[in-house]
Amino acid sequence: MSFSDVFKSSFLENVNSFSVLDVLLAMGLSFVLGLFIFLIYKKTYSGVMYSDSFGVSLIAMAMITSLVIIAVTSNVVLSLGMVGALSIVRFRTAIKEPMDIAFLFWAIAVGIVLGAGLIPLAVIGSVIIGIIIVVFSTRKVGDIPYILVVNCDSSDSEKNVTQLIKNEAKKSLLKSKSVNNAGTEIIYEVRIKDKNTEFVNSVSSCEGVTNAVLVSYNGEYMS
Repeated sequence: MSFSDVFKSSFLENVNSFSVLDVLLAMGLSFVLGLFIFLIYKKTYSGVMYSDSFGVSLIAMAMITSLVIIAVTSNVVLSLGMVGALSIVRFRTAIKEPMDIAFLFWAIAVGIVLGAGLIPLAVIGSVIIGIIIVVFSTRKVGDIPYILVVNCDSSDSEKNVTQLIKNEAKKSLLKSKSVNNAGTEIIYEVRIKDKNTEFVNSVSSCEGVTNAVLVSYNGEYMS
């Protein structure tokens, strides 16, 4: 080993192991495609609480993943260390919407593909996925379910309400029934006819009914 080898810096040698132009191109494209994913997410979101921070994180996810893949492909030794470092990462944030998982994987996949230099695959694949999500998100499959909560003070009023629901609703399913000293609370999942919610007024006007509430149901409510 010579005197110059002692002061040789492997860190400085890695500076020229990748192209700055490739990095700028990959980061720029990952930002554009991440922004495209964010716009598709914002347009097709149908959950209860929309989160701007999650949408922005999709852009960051695509860019960060692209940066990691560029580093991994430029150095084999670094790739092994990166795998070990990322294997200990644990995410604790709860994902409530199933589609949020799809958008996360989409952003990660875009970053991986762009970091590998497969630009046409990332662009064409993102366009196809975006079109499919928009088409299927705007298509209404079946009737919108609702949850009807009714409070009755007697068994007779409960029978009247049950019969009225069966007559007025397109479909109905008893979800729960709670009985106490104050009366009876019944919860129905209903599918109404022609989006007409006026039958709830008839339910509330039944004798013995103290309260009637109709809420839209999308899987977030606990009965």
